[in-house]
Amino acid sequence: MNIDFVNLKESDFKLVKEIYDYYVENSTATYYTEKVSESELKSFIPVNHDKYKSFLINIDNECCGFCYISQYKKRQAYDRAAEVSLYLKPDCTGKGIGKTALNHLERVAKENGISVLIAIISGDNENSLKLFEKSAYQKCGHLKEIGEKFNKILDVITYQKIIQ
Repeated sequence: MNIDFVNLKESDFKLVKEIYDYYVENSTATYYTEKVSESELKSFIPVNHDKYKSFLINIDNECCGFCYISQYKKRQAYDRAAEVSLYLKPDCTGKGIGKTALNHLERVAKENGISVLIAIISGDNENSLKLFEKSAYQKCGHLKEIGEKFNKILDVITYQKIIQ
């Protein structure tokens, strides 16, 4: 299996939206409850940014997902930290792609002066929780009953990894 990371371009947002819409409609990986527009996706997924990067994840030249590093907070004191996110097509999970994507994002973050990565995960998203724990992220926060989706009250768990 040959995994490549390709810089996300504006023209890729139709594909990104298809993947993201799956998670909106079928999971708690995102707390959106209705599909979002391409322009809304562009508001939080960086493209052509000097520091915060986004990538299509390709396996053998076919897209299986996307991942990105985004600004954690819009205050300069937080510039050493970034939030990490990744979304895989449902048939691409459980194959080690997520771990490879996290490793790639960590390398890119280090190159761009980011020393702390943060993941914000739904408390019932066991696969993501396991992925981040296996990738040496440490649990650093737990907000109880903060969200609601599919008539279910949800916790949000925060993980971080210092990558200096």
